[in-house]
Formats: sequence, C-alpha cells, structure tokens
Amino acid sequence: MISALWFQAIRQVWRNRLPGQLIIQITDACNAKCPQCGMRVTAGFKRSRLSLDTIRRAIDAAAEKGFQAISFTGGEPLLFLDDLIAMIRHAGQAGIPYIRTGTNGFVFMGSDKKGFNSRIERLAHALADTPIRNFWISIDSAVPQVHEAMRGLPGVVDGIQKALPIFHACGIYPSANLGINRNLAGGDASTGNQRLAPEAFYQYYRSGFEQFYRLACELGFTMVNCCYPMSIPDGESGEGLSPVYAATATDDVVNFSRMEKALLFQALSEAIPSFRSRIRIFTPRTSLLALTRQLSHQEPESHPCRGGIDFFFIDAKTGHAYPCGYRGNTDMGGFEALNLTDTLNDGPDCRECDWECFRDPSELMGPALDLRNHPVQAIKRMATDRSYTLLWLEDLRYYQACGFFDGRKAPGWNRLRQHAS
Repeated sequence: MISALWFQAIRQVWRNRLPGQLIIQITDACNAKCPQCGMRVTAGFKRSRLSLDTIRRAIDAAAEKGFQAISFTGGEPLLFLDDLIAMIRHAGQAGIPYIRTGTNGFVFMGSDKKGFNSRIERLAHALADTPIRNFWISIDSAVPQVHEAMRGLPGVVDGIQKALPIFHACGIYPSANLGINRNLAGGDASTGNQRLAPEAFYQYYRSGFEQFYRLACELGFTMVNCCYPMSIPDGESGEGLSPVYAATATDDVVNFSRMEKALLFQALSEAIPSFRSRIRIFTPRTSLLALTRQLSHQEPESHPCRGGIDFFFIDAKTGHAYPCGYRGNTDMGGFEALNLTDTLNDGPDCRECDWECFRDPSELMGPALDLRNHPVQAIKRMATDRSYTLLWLEDLRYYQACGFFDGRKAPGWNRLRQHAS
C-alpha cells in the first residue's frame, strides 16, 4: 500500500501536478451553535443542499480527471446519512481511493440513554460497509465543557469516548478534528487571551495544544488533525478573497492578527513532537514553519497553494467549483467542465489564506515539485535552508510511519515509537 502511494505521488509530480483533491459541500445546513462558523444553526440564511445528481456528476468528473481524494463536508453531513452513504459508495465505485467525511458530533449525545450503543453500532456498521477512508469528529477545546457549550451539544464528549471503541471494532479509526480558536484551553474569548503579551500568548497556546493532544489520547482517538483559524487577518482582505465556504467567521473566538497566527503556528509546531509517538498527528510541521515565516514576512517564501490547480471546492448553494472555500470571487462554473490543462497553465501564486486542507499538501509536496521544475535551485535551497529541509524529511518519514493516515487501520505503534521526542 505504501509503495503504491509513493508511486502515485511520484507519477503525479512528474506531470507537474499533485494528486487531485475535491471537497464537496453537500449542504450548508447544520444543527450546532459553533460561534466560529457562519453555518451555525442560529445563523439566519436560507439553507442549501446539493442534489444527488449534481454530486454524482462531480464524483464522476473527479474520477475521469484522475483525482485521488474526495471529502464530503457541510454543514453537518450526517444530517443526510442515507444520501451520504450512497455518495461515498458511488465515489468508491468510480475509483476514488481516498474518501473522507465527518461530523460535529451531534450523534454522540445521549450516551446515558438506553439504546445508545446499538444506535452507534448501526452508524459504525453503515460507514464500515462503504469505502470511506477517514472519518473526523470535531472538538473545539481541550476542556470538554467548553467544547460542549460552544457547540450546543451537551454530553457529547462522554458519548465520543463511549463510541470510539465501537467504531474501532468495526475497523474505523476516527480522527479528532480541532478548529483552532481562542477557547482552545478554556475561558472566554471576549475577556481571555486577546490582551496577552506575545510570550504569554505563545505559552497559553503551547499549553493548550498539549492539553488537547492529551485529551484526544485519553478519549481513545488514534488520529488527530488541526484546522487553522478560519479568518482573514485585519487589513489583509486580499485580491479575490470572498469566502464562499461559510465555515469562516468574524467572531472574536476565531479572529487572530498576523502576529498571533504566527505565534499560534509556532506553538503548534513545538507541541507536536512530544505526541507523535502517541497519536497519529496529520499536521505537517513543514507547513507550520512556512506559514509562520509568511506571516512574519520572513524568507524564503512558503510554497503557493495548489487550490484551483489540483484542489477544488464545490459549494452547496450553486454547485459550482472554486479554487478553495475562500476565493468566492473566482467562480469556475461546473466542475465537470473544467479543463485541468488550463488550470495548470495559470500557475500557482496564491498565499492569501491559511486553509490547511489545501495549504498543507501544497507545502508538503512543494519541494518535490521544485525538484521537478527547477532542480538546481531546489537543491540549493534545500542545502541552505536546513531547518526546513530537515523538517520536510522528518514529515515524510512520519507520514509513512502513520501509514499515510489510513483511518481503516489501527496505528502501527512500533513505527510510531521511532518518532518519540
């Protein structure tokens, strides 16, 4: 399996591409109250949902274009479980190898009520009977009570802890998905860490990330990912940035300045090594270093995002493709009509947002594309920028030790122990 993954990646890089990734927002309806998300249930706008025919056409087009990954997102995808299951199966039948979806966790409420285990067993078996590869569960804070208050989902953390062994028994290993926000370590964003001096701010988040990783391990997760703050820095609106993906928000809980984001990414990067042997951490430290440098106006530049070239987002309202969830002013029309040769000729040049879904793989695979396109300059950069190069090589080794984050397999603990800090 690993050799096949490497072969596919090398073949794509040889063609000056990365393995294609398509994110399909099947709905913007949601039943949670997350203040950091514009799709929260209390937001007053007309909800949309893609037709199954639209989703099927996008899946078939992705398969024809050689895409490797499809993510079904929302809103809350599990609100339409039967249709979601059908689309996951369709993606598998079309030949897409990496299929992902997730939940805000509402299904894990009521764990103290009769029938909880049987209900979760039905869900786990339903997902296990599809080719789904990764299933994520959102968690917003290292403090369970804070997470539940933010989401408006009481008792959900206990339910997650009780549900994980059921999923594992079915051969599904969910990932905890942290959307970074000011309540990471508890507290109230309106009175909490906004006024902290830089060193105190860094320490708050360094400790918060460590607390979060400990919580994920204690709950029984074997995999974890971090979503970077879904906000655009003050005064940095950027040409073409007009979010079409309403997971963005202007609420203080998720709004950070450039300096704060740089400190966030540094804190996250330095918290990761101590936990890499205990849980599979998807976040590449290479990307965190590049984003920190970008936000701090340091050289060399981060690698540009491949959104709109190899990665695309389809929104629930129009069913149209966009380069990412942020570039709503760049409506690319129906995904099935896209000519990928044209998108490649446009060339990557966007560094406007921090959307990890696209920025992380762009950065992680950037050096490989550099070696393909400009080998002399790439080798020179790797030789002179040793801190970046060493992180990149370590990320690649770690990804392989994690089995490339296959959520249908248990961790290889012996391989992970080699990455103990």
